Amino acid sequence: MAEIQNLGIIGYDNVRFVSLDLDRSRAFYVDKLDFAITARSSDAFVEENGYRAEVYSARNITLEVIESTSDSSVAAHHLKNYAAGITSVNFLVQDIEHTFKTLEERGATIMSDITTIEEDGGTWRTFFIATPLGNTTYGFVQRDGYTRHAPGFDMVTEGGTNKYDFAGVDHLTSNMRTLKPFIDWCKSVMGFEQFWDISFHTVDIDPTRTSGSGLKSIVVWDPSSGVKFANNEPRRPFFNNSQIQLYLDDFGGPGVQHAAFGVRDIIESVRGLREAGIEFLNTPSNYYDAAPGRLAEQGVPKIDEDYDTLRETGILIDGKEEKYLLQIFMKEAALLYEQPKAGPFFVELIQRKGDRGFGGGNFRALFESIERDQADRVNA
Repeated sequence: MAEIQNLGIIGYDNVRFVSLDLDRSRAFYVDKLDFAITARSSDAFVEENGYRAEVYSARNITLEVIESTSDSSVAAHHLKNYAAGITSVNFLVQDIEHTFKTLEERGATIMSDITTIEEDGGTWRTFFIATPLGNTTYGFVQRDGYTRHAPGFDMVTEGGTNKYDFAGVDHLTSNMRTLKPFIDWCKSVMGFEQFWDISFHTVDIDPTRTSGSGLKSIVVWDPSSGVKFANNEPRRPFFNNSQIQLYLDDFGGPGVQHAAFGVRDIIESVRGLREAGIEFLNTPSNYYDAAPGRLAEQGVPKIDEDYDTLRETGILIDGKEEKYLLQIFMKEAALLYEQPKAGPFFVELIQRKGDRGFGGGNFRALFESIERDQADRVNA
C-alpha cells in the first residue's frame, strides 16, 4: 500500500441532512434535481434509531436525508436548537485505524470508538468527531468490499437518472461568527491547508451606503483528496446585519450554508432545472452590463459563452488569467417553502473553465441577491 498522506481522505462518502419533511426533500432532489434513490432505512433501523432516512445520489454526490420519528433521535436533537440542515459531513478514508490514531494524537474530540460491521461479504467501519462548527460532526468511513450505503439500509434503485449531469461536490461552504478558531482547528486537527481567501463588503463599492453586508472568507482543503471547504465570518461595518450573521440567526448558530455541485454544462442544466421548477437567486440586471469589462480587466477577454445567454439564465461568471468559472445559487429552503424552520441551506451549481477560485468577483451580486431575498422573508 502506498504511503498514506495526512488523514488518508479519499473524498466525500456522504453528507447527512436533517429534514423537516422527507417527502418534500424527495420531491426536491428526486423529482426536480433528478437524483436517484439508492438506499432507504429498514423498518428495524427506524425502530432502533428513531428516524427514517433515504439516500439520494447523482454520480459522486451522496446525500443521506433523515426525518425524525422519535423525540429522542439525533434528528430531533438537531432540530431542538437548529433549523433543518446538514448535521454530518462524512469522509471516505483509506485506513480508518490510521485516521483515528492521527486525529487522537492531534487532540480531536472523538465521539465514539470505531464501529465495525461485517455483512454481505464486506466490511464497513466508521467513527465521528465533534467540530467547532456547532452541531456539525465529521464522520470517517472505510469500505472494504462493502456496497450498501450503511448497516440498516436497504439498497433500492428508484427515481432519476441524473439528466442534469451533476458530477460531484465541488465544495461545502460554512458560516460562523469568528473564523480563526475553526481555521486553526482545520489546520492543526484535520491537517488541511489554506487554499484561497477574500475579504469583501458592499460598502467598498459605495462608501455612502448606510447598510450593507460583508464577509471574510478562507478556503481550506485536503491536498491529497482535493476536498475543499469555504468558510465565512461577517465583516464590519454593519456586522450584525451581514447576511452571514443573518444565516447564523436563521439556522441557530454556525453550520453549512450551502453545498456546491459541479456540473459539466451549466447553461443546459440551469435551463432544464428552471423548467423543472427550481428557483434561483435573482441577479441584478446591471451585473451583465459590467461583466465583460470586469472580466477583461481580470485577464479574461474572451469566454465561450454568450453574455446574453448568461443574462437570460442568471448565471454568474468570474475568472482571471484567461481562466474562469460559471456559477448560480438556488433559493434557500426557508424562503422556498415559506417556513423559517426549513432553514437557510441552499445549493450552488458551478462549472469550472480552468479557474480554481470561488467567484470573488461575484460576491457583490450574490450578496445583493441574498439580501433582497432575506428582506423579502423578513417583510413577508
